[in-house]
Amino acid sequence: MHRHDQAIARLADHALDYALERVRMDPVPLDAPRPYDELIRAAGQTITPSGIGGDRALKLFTEVLAPACISVDHPRFLAFVPGAPTEASVLFDMVVSASSIYAGSWLEAAGAVFAENQALRWLADLAGFPESAGGAFVSGGTAGNLSALIAARHRWRSRHAGRFDKVRGVVLASKGAHSSIAQATHAMDVDLVHVPTDHRGRLDGAAVRSVFDSLAPADRERVFAVAATGGTTNVGVVDDLAGIADVCADEGIWFHVDGAYGLAALCAPSVRDRFVGIERADSFIVDPHKWLFGPFDCCALVYRNIHDGRRAHTQNAEYLEVLRGGEGEEGPWHEMNPADVAHHLSRRARGLPLWFSLATHGTDAYTEAMETTLTIARLAAEEIGRRRHLELLLEPDLTVLVFRRIGWGPDDYRRWSDDQLYSGESFVVPSSWNGETVLRFCIVNPRTTFDDIVAILDSLD
Repeated sequence: MHRHDQAIARLADHALDYALERVRMDPVPLDAPRPYDELIRAAGQTITPSGIGGDRALKLFTEVLAPACISVDHPRFLAFVPGAPTEASVLFDMVVSASSIYAGSWLEAAGAVFAENQALRWLADLAGFPESAGGAFVSGGTAGNLSALIAARHRWRSRHAGRFDKVRGVVLASKGAHSSIAQATHAMDVDLVHVPTDHRGRLDGAAVRSVFDSLAPADRERVFAVAATGGTTNVGVVDDLAGIADVCADEGIWFHVDGAYGLAALCAPSVRDRFVGIERADSFIVDPHKWLFGPFDCCALVYRNIHDGRRAHTQNAEYLEVLRGGEGEEGPWHEMNPADVAHHLSRRARGLPLWFSLATHGTDAYTEAMETTLTIARLAAEEIGRRRHLELLLEPDLTVLVFRRIGWGPDDYRRWSDDQLYSGESFVVPSSWNGETVLRFCIVNPRTTFDDIVAILDSLD
C-alpha cells in the first residue's frame, strides 16, 4: 500500500497539477451542493475491497465531488464567515501534509513549533499581551473556547484550595455569544448565565456588573469566567471589552474573548479602537481560517500567561514523561509542548500555513488586505442606504452587514438565496435579527469588489 513506484509518481503529478490549477483560478467557481441520489449515481461506491485506483479516485473528486462543495474563497461567498486563504498558505498546507510532522511536542517538532510560536507572538503583540503570553493552534473556535474555559475553571478551583473542586461553576456571556460557548458549558457541566445586551446586541460592563451583583452570594462565588465577544458572528458587534475587563478585575474572574471572526481586525488601524480592553483579557481566540487568510482548520488560542493553560491541560502518562524535559513553572516556556496548553494531544502543525503566509508577505500586507475588506464593507453599507427598497439595520462595527429587503418574508429570502447559489451568482443566506428574517453579508475576502456587492444588490430589485 505504501509504494514509491511510477503509478504513485504519476498520481502525485496529477494531484499537484489539480492543486496548482485550483490555486491559480481567479475567481474560483462558486459551485453548489448536490442531492445524495445524484452523487451516488455519479460517483458510485468508492470504497471497495480491491480499490478503484488513485487515478479514478482523483478524477471522481475533481469532476464530481469537488464541484458539489461550495468554494468558501469565492469573492461572492458572503454567507456565514467565509475564508480567503492566500496562495502561499494553501501551497504550504500541502507542504505541511507531506512533511509528516507530529506537532504536539517540542521534542518531535521543535522547528514547526518555533515557527508557530512566532505567529502566535505576532497575535499576542497585536493584543498588547505581556511576554508571558503564549498558546497553541487548535482545530477551530469551538476547541479554542472550550480549552480557554477549562483553564479558567482550573485557575478558579486552584485559587480556592479545593473548596470548589466539586462545585458547578458559572460562566457569564451574552445571548449573542457564539453557540460554542454554550456547547463548552454543556461539555464541562457548568452553568451558563446570559447577560442582557443593548439594542445592537453589545454586551457591556454595566450589564455584566448588574447580573453578577444580582446573584446570590453563593452563586457569585461560582462565577469563574466571563466570555465576551470581539465581533459577534451574526452581526459583527464588538462587546465593551474595557468595561467587562473592569468587572473581571474587580471580582477576580477570568476574562475570555471569543474573537474567532473579529479579532483579526486588530491589525487594522482604522478599527483598532473597537478592541480597547483586549490587552486585559486572560485569553482570546482568533481563527486564521476566517479573516486572517489561512486555510481550514486553524484557531489561535492565546493565553495572557501560558502557564495557566499548561496547569489545566498537561496530560500525564508513563510514555509522555520524556516530554516533560524539566519544564516547569520557571522553565523554558518558549519550548513548551502545544499539546500541554489546550484540550488536545495529537495535532498537526496547523499554524504553519499562517506562519508561512506572514513570513512570505509581511504583516504590512495583512494590514492592507484587512483595510481593503473594511473599506468594501463601508461602501456596501452606504450603497444599501441609497436603495429605497433596502434598509440597513445596524451600522457595521467591522464587516458584517445586516439589512432587510422591504416587503419580503422568509420564503422570499430563501427563494432568492437558492436562485443566487444555483445560478452561480453568489452565496448569501438569510439570518435573523430580533426575530425577523433578514439578509446578512460577511466580507472577509480582499478579492470581493464593490462591483460584486452592487451586482448582488441589483438582484434584489
